[in-house]
Amino acid sequence: MKDFNQLRKTYKEFIYKNYNVIENEEKIKIEYHFEIPDLEVFKPTIEIERRNLNFKGIDNDFVKNLVFNIGMVELISYWKCVCPKKVIIECGELEEEQIIWFKKLYYLGLGEYRYINNINISLEEMLDIECKCKNECKLDPKSIKENLKGALIPIGGGKDSCVTAELLKDQKEDNLCLIVGGKEPSIKCAEIAGYKDKIVYVKRTIDKNLLELNKKGFLNGHTPFSAMLAFLSYLIAYLCGKKYVTLSNESSANESNVEGEKINHQYSKSFEFEQDFREYANKYLKADVEYFSMLRPLNELQIAMLFSKNEKYHRIFRSCNVGSKTIPWEWCCNCPKCLFVFTILSPFLYKNKLVEIFGEDLFEKKDLLNTFIELCGYGKTKPFECVRNI
Repeated sequence: MKDFNQLRKTYKEFIYKNYNVIENEEKIKIEYHFEIPDLEVFKPTIEIERRNLNFKGIDNDFVKNLVFNIGMVELISYWKCVCPKKVIIECGELEEEQIIWFKKLYYLGLGEYRYINNINISLEEMLDIECKCKNECKLDPKSIKENLKGALIPIGGGKDSCVTAELLKDQKEDNLCLIVGGKEPSIKCAEIAGYKDKIVYVKRTIDKNLLELNKKGFLNGHTPFSAMLAFLSYLIAYLCGKKYVTLSNESSANESNVEGEKINHQYSKSFEFEQDFREYANKYLKADVEYFSMLRPLNELQIAMLFSKNEKYHRIFRSCNVGSKTIPWEWCCNCPKCLFVFTILSPFLYKNKLVEIFGEDLFEKKDLLNTFIELCGYGKTKPFECVRNI
């Protein structure tokens, strides 16, 4: 792995050069243009399928402002490979309060990344954001008050979003599901919930140049994907005419992974981020869309209890990040996430049912003993996964 300080000396700037929105009858495509001078150019894309959208016009300041803000989160994945001190924005304007907001998101959203890469730096030192584009880039998104109705429910293929879909089943007629990535468990869970023809599909493409830098030892690590999802789902809710973006984040998302430090793998799923985003959206995004988590009052055991009663999902749902890289998407049965889900379901499902779901008895695997100790809160850190201490 390359040295953080040396990289910052070598690569001093990251440029958010431009964004572009292309529309046709089948999809809306968003292209971003980022650049690290003397190193690489990145052009990631986001594609939104148009079925189930209301075909609202997208060539306006309101949509452009949302697309620009999505880019402010998307750039994190590319900035982090060398962490330049200066981020230059050439395609939009931010007020000082917005700059402070994004700096906080970058710092806390990259808490695990800083910890894993031994980066000891303060929020103030981490980066400066400079907007080069002033009056010529100024957008004037008017507040939009429309007759929005129903909820947009992001479905990730795990137990939590299945529970949210079930809690909202009486309002199914007015709701839509959102799936980013199109993995089979997510699609099947949405279909089982009754949304077969009511899914908005999004494809997010990572620029291959970033993957090549990762192979060469440039800095890498966890980024706040849920923050990108917040901005993206807000845009899609507007395009679909939905009043609510209904997340499935629960109370343990607020917990730190490292004792005595504010290092949280799930920061962008936390209540703190949820509140920050709602305030930011009300002031700077200006649609009449409400963003909140349906499961925030519940803990993992309560969610596991509710999920255990919905057997129709048991053979389909998947929560394993390791297994998500395989086709078909499987439980790897060797990671903290697999052991955690197995454990919290164990008070509510018989052993033979758990073995049927996972393929083996994870409580019999000696290799997982240290992971179990960490999950119980007796290790220095909680595993860097979407888990809580049990």
